Amino acid sequence: MAGQKPQISHNTLMLIGDGRKALFLRNKGTPQRLHLEVEQVLEQENPATREQGTDRPGRSIQSVGAARSAMEQADWHYLAEERFAGTIAEALYRLAHGNRFDKLVVVAPAKVLGNLRQAFHAEVTERIVAEVAKELTSHPIPEIEKLMAA
Repeated sequence: MAGQKPQISHNTLMLIGDGRKALFLRNKGTPQRLHLEVEQVLEQENPATREQGTDRPGRSIQSVGAARSAMEQADWHYLAEERFAGTIAEALYRLAHGNRFDKLVVVAPAKVLGNLRQAFHAEVTERIVAEVAKELTSHPIPEIEKLMAA
């Protein structure tokens, strides 16, 4: 399923996502000549962790002895990506519950794809016909159509 070009039939919903942006596109064309129309766009501000965390990591002091150890800094960027995957999953669940799509193609970088898989409701998962581990959110729609056409 992952890795090869999927057959994106007429009326299939495509999710093109990453940690900051999700495009919900509907194929109004054929698998060979995609015509993708934007149905919804979700975006989130998610700067790098170094720009989000202003506090230095804390230190812990052992209750017995004089040992001290540094705590690891939280990866705010990754945590925001995980939360955003939940937002995307919730939006897709509402669409699935309202019978707004029968087939779904998910295109996202591998790490985001993993977060999405964990967040997807069964009603969404059963409609996924293909997953593609690629980052395409920065591409214009005509280029996405060319890259994803059968």
